[in-house]
Amino acid sequence: MGSFPGVLAGILPPGRRHFQYGFHGAAITFCYGCCAPAAHVLREVAEYGNLTRAAAALHLAQPSLSTQLKRLERDLGTDLFERVPRGVALTLAGQELLPLARQALADVEQIRRTANELTSPGGGTLRVGATPSLSSVLLPAALTAFHAQHAQVELKFVEAGSEDLIERLERDQLDLALVILPVPHRAVETVLLAEEDLVVVVGPGHALADRKRVGIADLRGVPLAIPRAGYTIRTTVFAACRHAGFEPTIACDGGELSGVMALVGLDLGAAVIPSIVATHQPGLRAIRIDRPRLVRTIGLARRAGAVGPASARTFATELFELLDEAGWPGVRPSGLRLASASSPNPWTRPRHGV
Repeated sequence: MGSFPGVLAGILPPGRRHFQYGFHGAAITFCYGCCAPAAHVLREVAEYGNLTRAAAALHLAQPSLSTQLKRLERDLGTDLFERVPRGVALTLAGQELLPLARQALADVEQIRRTANELTSPGGGTLRVGATPSLSSVLLPAALTAFHAQHAQVELKFVEAGSEDLIERLERDQLDLALVILPVPHRAVETVLLAEEDLVVVVGPGHALADRKRVGIADLRGVPLAIPRAGYTIRTTVFAACRHAGFEPTIACDGGELSGVMALVGLDLGAAVIPSIVATHQPGLRAIRIDRPRLVRTIGLARRAGAVGPASARTFATELFELLDEAGWPGVRPSGLRLASASSPNPWTRPRHGV
């Protein structure tokens, strides 16, 4: 089998053998035969901030990596990195070029995956991620329905917080992700799926157990179990309490949402959680929050401008159809509101599915 650049040259239109990206009004060109190594060098050195670790990740000797980096800087006519006490850091030019390098690598990967789909009709891989709360109900239902129709597609799943998932989308490590909106990243585009209320959950012996609703002010002095950094709900709770004029009282700080629920079940504190999670917590009391109501928004995200593999486009369309036609999987909490079925779908289904 020929080299990857050679394969690309054989499947791409004649005469188009370069990627071009704008940088301060000039066109930066990566040829198919060399863009991956150059872009990999820039991305990995930026990622690790250390030539030794970056060289190990690239399976290169450090002198070889240093030589390639100097050649790249010479070819581009600008320094990409500067030395700092613990390694190297991107210069201003390097900061502007890094997203273009990531885009170049993503484009090459997209070409490879598209070529694979052309040679293996109906196959391919779907890489999808979800937050812990969305991976417990919505994603399993969506993947089960998708797999029933497209069993030949290999499924790869990542569970992580929204910030981590967005970063993986930007690096083209995922095709799609179920995340909590808003997403303040221009490199990612999203579609609204649903909104849901947050609720307070407590054990049956808790002082708030008999309440039907509480205000944020009612949580002053109430010990709370808070999930680790990376959960958007953590940021929401701190912001709401501070807006009400007090700092939350923390009984337990850190851990996954499942661990937080276990602590609440032992009456070690209360917790603010999504309605969809509270529905699956037998033995705990869910209390509505008002004054003000706390809401989070659920969306589907992908890398901006990415056509994506046919499997991802089909999965997105079938997810929209699942919610429009069957509604929320399983028990639908009263605090959940789906996006309108009549809302226009900006991610149209491909003419030919998986």
